[in-house]
Amino acid sequence: MPFWKPAHESVEWLSGVAFFDGFTHDDWQQVVALGTEVLAEPGAILMDQGDTGVDCFVIVEGSAAVRVSGEFVATVSAGTMVGEMALVDHRPRNATVVAQSPMKLLRFDAQQFRQLLDQMPKASERVMTLLHDRLLAND
Repeated sequence: MPFWKPAHESVEWLSGVAFFDGFTHDDWQQVVALGTEVLAEPGAILMDQGDTGVDCFVIVEGSAAVRVSGEFVATVSAGTMVGEMALVDHRPRNATVVAQSPMKLLRFDAQQFRQLLDQMPKASERVMTLLHDRLLAND
């Protein structure tokens, strides 16, 4: 059960997270079982450019600034995933991501991320679409 939701609530709270749109109740249960819930305060560094990628996050609530070489490039908010690119291409982080507001996140370490992709075709499709869109934006 998510630690930021009352015990009487179930995994349906994931229905409000855009990344998980169209997932079934069973899918949400699997996602919650794989992920770890994390809270981040404003100013918290979720990932630092140049570091080895060991995890990624789905933003459940809040927003974060994305910076490349110290320059602001984007704001990411609830419903998106960050950090997946370093897990897919096994290269250092290409950006720093810093919480702009209090955040609620689902964290997936490298092994959990691989399981998510292997066991859940919808998640794999979302990640591939996200990677495609980000690569096009960097052209």
